[in-house]
Amino acid sequence: MNQKITFRIPSLGLSFMMEAGTLLWITILALACGAVFVISIGIGEMNIAPPDVLKALFGQGNPADEMVITTLRLPRVLAALLVGVALAVAGAILQGVVRNPLASPDIIGITGGASVTAVAFITLFHDAGARWLPVAAFAGGAMAALLIYTLAWKKGVSPFRLILIGIGVNAAAAGLTTLLLIISPIYTTSQAVVWLTGSVYASSWSTVWATLIPIAVFLPLSLLFSRHLNAQELGDALATGLGSRVQLHRLLLVLFSVALASTAVAAAGPIGFVGLMAPHIARMLTGPSQGQLLPVAALTGALLVMVADLTARTAFSPLDLPAGLFTAVLGAPFLIALIYRSGRTV
Repeated sequence: MNQKITFRIPSLGLSFMMEAGTLLWITILALACGAVFVISIGIGEMNIAPPDVLKALFGQGNPADEMVITTLRLPRVLAALLVGVALAVAGAILQGVVRNPLASPDIIGITGGASVTAVAFITLFHDAGARWLPVAAFAGGAMAALLIYTLAWKKGVSPFRLILIGIGVNAAAAGLTTLLLIISPIYTTSQAVVWLTGSVYASSWSTVWATLIPIAVFLPLSLLFSRHLNAQELGDALATGLGSRVQLHRLLLVLFSVALASTAVAAAGPIGFVGLMAPHIARMLTGPSQGQLLPVAALTGALLVMVADLTARTAFSPLDLPAGLFTAVLGAPFLIALIYRSGRTV
């Protein structure tokens, strides 16, 4: 039987238990993320050895190395890490809320809504400056979520209606995005297409801070409310019997997921399949308990996006490809295998 370890934070009045096996996986994934983080920072047109990278990160390195790392590479790698965390946790929450293994922000319409407003901004307001593009994407994701939740409401929101309406909204958003690409000038279309593939290219410190602040708020809230997610996976009737305020908690959890997903899309565009793959990989490692699943999923998502971005930068050098291309290459067969496996168990 797997040993459980109890953690207590007396100053906050919080305590939680975690299986020793889950703690081991968290340690392994954290070390893997750290290794990829250092390697990714060191690889480029000017390669920097890992020991020199560490020295530069602590302010003890060569001034030239420090300039390259802090100005160009560190913001990009940090953005990839944060985007992976946000997408993975958003996907895990949605899969728990709708009780469907195929749920993720890019399947039920949140990413699609962000894409519509981002492409519309690029097409109609391309002279306004790129700094407002994340705001447009965030607003689009939030509006899509509001529309989905409103249409799904019928004396409460059921998971089945939520995912069906989400798929419909996603299809409509994809059609609107295609229409905008067709009617827009060629120079804005090319810019929009690049954004739609999903990339952390040209991420700056402002991108990092704009991504970090919402994650610092909504990730702890997601972990705190994960116990209600465990109750909802038992079904609405049983969750209500256990004392859970199902509709209120479902609304809050969806809001957390939307905020995390919209933040990620605003920073890097619609990097697909991370919100689908990372929770499933985490579930295979830890089991279904959301309190253990979410931190493992967060580290798995960070690792996936950082590896995808590193591959995108180095595999076809000097070309710098979008990370979303490589997550799609991994995600498409993963989705097919998941559907096949689900069909075998029905």
